[in-house]
Amino acid sequence: MRCDILVIGGGAAGMCAAITAKRISGASVILTERGERVGRKLAATGNGRCNITNRDITAERYHGGDVEPVLANVTPDDTQRFFESLGIVYFCGDDGKVYPYSLQASSVVDALRYECERLGVEVMCECEVTEINRHTAITASGRIEFKRAIIACGGEASRSLGGCSFGYKLLGGVGHSVTRRGAAIVPIRTKTDKIRALKGIKTDAVVTAESQFGRRTEQGEVLFTDYGLSGPPILQVSRLFDGVGGTVTLDLMPQYSFSEVCDMIRARKSSVYLDRCEFLFVGMLNKRVGQAVVKAAGISLADSARALDERRIKLIAAAIKSFSLVCTGNCGTEHAQVTTGGVPLSEFDTATMRSTVAPSIYACGEVLDVDGDCGGFNLQWAWSSGILAGRSAAMELKK
Repeated sequence: MRCDILVIGGGAAGMCAAITAKRISGASVILTERGERVGRKLAATGNGRCNITNRDITAERYHGGDVEPVLANVTPDDTQRFFESLGIVYFCGDDGKVYPYSLQASSVVDALRYECERLGVEVMCECEVTEINRHTAITASGRIEFKRAIIACGGEASRSLGGCSFGYKLLGGVGHSVTRRGAAIVPIRTKTDKIRALKGIKTDAVVTAESQFGRRTEQGEVLFTDYGLSGPPILQVSRLFDGVGGTVTLDLMPQYSFSEVCDMIRARKSSVYLDRCEFLFVGMLNKRVGQAVVKAAGISLADSARALDERRIKLIAAAIKSFSLVCTGNCGTEHAQVTTGGVPLSEFDTATMRSTVAPSIYACGEVLDVDGDCGGFNLQWAWSSGILAGRSAAMELKK
């Protein structure tokens, strides 16, 4: 079997690369996908709603390689024009997140899949490429000869949705190096003695995370689980706990200062139901969260609220403003949305996504050592790098 451009991987980056290459060159394009269908992980993004991109894309929201040249080549505006050409109507929320108007990730997958079909891209599912060299790819059913190949196999995150390490193997086989991989945008595990009774409760908080990898603060809705914490701000800081422990501190009343919280406790202690500390925060905090705060301050729920002295009032206020948990690590790549590390972007020309090691090879998406924050940043990397790789491979063929 022969083609002009072979795209290996039928995810977000791979489908964008295949469509772009076919549109520009009209060349023969084959897209291989080891799974039963293309776009499986994409269909699950954004809780099935597909956060296509973010209006606030900056290089500072990415980790790993230098993404700025790539994002400058294919901007969020370019991405939106690309999806408009597929018939996708989108909207932007106040938080900068861009979604398809349908709020269905499956509709984005369908639009990409239909465009591949319309253009005549040959999509080969359940076709695993096991080896690649300068102009030949080896599969279980035979060889595919190509002029240019684009590796878009993704990373190891979410193996149940198709995450794998094959892209690293293929690129390593043509001379690329591969850095240590880890998990990001994933729930974290903590010691549960303080939060055992809080499973399923959500609360707004400022989250401060600290480990040997650094310190980061985020705000949003935190979900207490039976193993630790989840929710958007937790996912944002989770990369700090990849294989290591640390601390996570929650400010449970971020709109109020420590002194204001103390004043609230003083004002309400004389009117607490049954004069028990277990009822101290009824109407102020979630009941179970309030009880956990009292316990974290070292005070019995059965103690008299009216008898609280200044020292204990300050202990309770401190527990509200600094509810600290010991983190034992994150939940790993199986539960992660993205993979950290991978094949160094520095080994590719960021003006084209072309390999500096194997000139007939291009790469894009999560297989590279780039990962972004939660909120559409990782999909924007997939679109930008995929479109750029497809464009560059097609233009090279036309020379």
